[in-house]
Amino acid sequence: MGSVISIKNGSVFQGDNRVLKNINLEIERGEFVYLIGKSGSGKSTLLKTLYADLPAREGIFQIAGFNLNEMKKKDIPFLRRKIGIVFQDFQLLYDRDVEQNLSFVLEATGWDDAQAISRRIDDILKLVGLQDKRKTMPYRLSGGEQQGVAIARALLNNPDVILADEPTGNLDPDTSTDIMKLFMKIRDQKTTILMATHNYNLIIKYPSTVINCTDGTIRLSK
Repeated sequence: MGSVISIKNGSVFQGDNRVLKNINLEIERGEFVYLIGKSGSGKSTLLKTLYADLPAREGIFQIAGFNLNEMKKKDIPFLRRKIGIVFQDFQLLYDRDVEQNLSFVLEATGWDDAQAISRRIDDILKLVGLQDKRKTMPYRLSGGEQQGVAIARALLNNPDVILADEPTGNLDPDTSTDIMKLFMKIRDQKTTILMATHNYNLIIKYPSTVINCTDGTIRLSK
């Protein structure tokens, strides 16, 4: 099927500090992969490198058809249309309702047809089960609903990859399960998902490939 994420002999850096080295990784379309490791082990640094928040300085990094080693600042918005990013703390705009949060992203990524924007928001809110929350302000939503909106936002442009950094970290166990069911549904549509987590119960409940950040490198287990 071909790799959506490919790293060859890679290292990732936080400032001048090499956090992980000797990274060799291939993740194919439609794969769901967990990224685990202790706090400070490099999970977030690896994800930030993959979505070009940090530069790829050593090795070969490719994601969604982009070579990150050659990534220029002006090209990052084009990369971000091909990947969706989900954070632990949702990062919604709290002065705008759900619809405005989603339309803001679409407009920022080049959508200019109001009817097309409205249809896309309808479709994506149905997918995440939040079609009745379109006009709701984020602070009136539960934590699980806010994360559902964050996932909807990540899916707006039909990304090849979802990068999720502790997406269930602020959620209770039942809500975490709901979010995982949603991710499984997204994976079944052949979207690749790389998810950092500390929640080993989820890995037991939804077994899949695991990447462990340990001893300054990564170890892969199926």
